[in-house]
Amino acid sequence: MPAEILNQSGMNLAIPCYQRMADRLLRIAGLKDVQLNIIFTDLSGIESLNSRWFDRFGPTNVISFPMDEPGVLGDIIICTQKAAQEADDGITTLRNRVMELLIHGFVHLLGEDHELGGEHERRMTEKERELKTALIREDIMADLCINVDHIATIRQARGGTEPDPVLAAGLVELAGADGIVVHLREDRRHIQDRDVKLLRQVVKTRLTLEMAATDEMIGIASEIKPDIVTLVPEKRQELTTEGGLDVVSLEASVKDAVGRLHHAGIPVSLFVDPEEDQIFASSRTGAECIEIHTGRYADAVNPEEEEREFDQIVKMAGIASDLGLRVHAGHGLNYQNTGRLAAVSDIVEFSIGHSVVARASLVGMERAVREMLAIVKASG
Repeated sequence: MPAEILNQSGMNLAIPCYQRMADRLLRIAGLKDVQLNIIFTDLSGIESLNSRWFDRFGPTNVISFPMDEPGVLGDIIICTQKAAQEADDGITTLRNRVMELLIHGFVHLLGEDHELGGEHERRMTEKERELKTALIREDIMADLCINVDHIATIRQARGGTEPDPVLAAGLVELAGADGIVVHLREDRRHIQDRDVKLLRQVVKTRLTLEMAATDEMIGIASEIKPDIVTLVPEKRQELTTEGGLDVVSLEASVKDAVGRLHHAGIPVSLFVDPEEDQIFASSRTGAECIEIHTGRYADAVNPEEEEREFDQIVKMAGIASDLGLRVHAGHGLNYQNTGRLAAVSDIVEFSIGHSVVARASLVGMERAVREMLAIVKASG
């Protein structure tokens, strides 16, 4: 489950960035289904906690409170003002200092305590180093999530039970992908309700549910609880999703859908065209992420058009990142055109389906996924 973050610091923080850090820490530590609470507070808040619980005075940078409850790891309280002071003193960024404090508090919750000295201090320092290295490595390399819709498309062509997208998802994970994506459409043309329910039970990485912002789909998502929902436009007659969600025109209704999904504890991404007004509107809805629609780049008919569309994606990814949005990208990406985008540091996740499934029909799913992983990770 995603970490719960509460900002009581009075500072404007890039919460999606720290959400990503915390969720990855849980995943790296094998605690993906454990609850972790993170509270950002100010100097007076941390002083009050120190006085009340530890009989000490003055502000510290981080405090950890382990919880003796099944499925709950505990609370990490970080003083952002103290972190900012230490960042300035250490000539680093606030983000890096918060990451260090988050890791320090997290390792305390895992049972380590440097204050005991000797071997305890050495072990805690080593564990912090390992987690920091793992986080930085994942930040450098973008994630690859594989959409298995078209495995279901093949199945539905004959109306039988094979091939099974749930089994395909297992092979995708074995090959090393970072997540599974499925689109539950209103007309159920490929993925079925049964598929999503089973995937929620068996996916070990993370499950992204693409869907329209309808009452029916919000109800299904609220019950199944995927790791994240991506809201997309949907037309019955289209072969695949054509264009991004028009958040500018639909801002009020999209904001309502985002709020309802948040109430169910589900983070939200919006599938949008690489256009500035759509990016800013997406930020106003409260969504944590956007997925940039890369169709115009993928369908470019000449090098000049491809270059123009590539530059636009890079520019919009930078704007979204500056707004605190996590940036994903997808649509039409294949083994030839993904590498350039994978080198864009602001894009942290790719959603790719058709080209991988097409290649899998020739070389097998695991090989097809590993070949795409090599492109995405090598470019990071």
